[in-house]
Amino acid sequence: MTKKFLITTGIMGALSVVLGAFGVHILIGIISEKHMSTYNTANEYLMFHTLALLGISFMNRYISRSYLNTIYYFFVIGIILFSGSLFLISLKELTGFGMGSLGIITPIGGILLFAGWITLIFAGASYKHNKGSK
Repeated sequence: MTKKFLITTGIMGALSVVLGAFGVHILIGIISEKHMSTYNTANEYLMFHTLALLGISFMNRYISRSYLNTIYYFFVIGIILFSGSLFLISLKELTGFGMGSLGIITPIGGILLFAGWITLIFAGASYKHNKGSK
């Protein structure tokens, strides 16, 4: 489980750095402030949830595998849908690609991210510490 988390986290973290640099060094002044704000929001959510995945990857001793898998997939799919759709929306001025009816993807991604956090709460509530016996 940890290997999958770490590889995904590494990819998403690197992607966040590259996209952040792209935004700061290339997009500023090319796209509107509104779209730049959307771009930055997408990148912030990508990085914050990447860090959350990194933290969760080290909880495999404390959270059951089923909870870990559920949180992992909620976060990964949520990041792709939420941040990915916001990146596309923010680049509309450059690409001409509008989300149109696919704009529903953003809130679905947000709901999945929220579901990941709620699942983490349930995992914490069901945690039972096993103190070592002497």
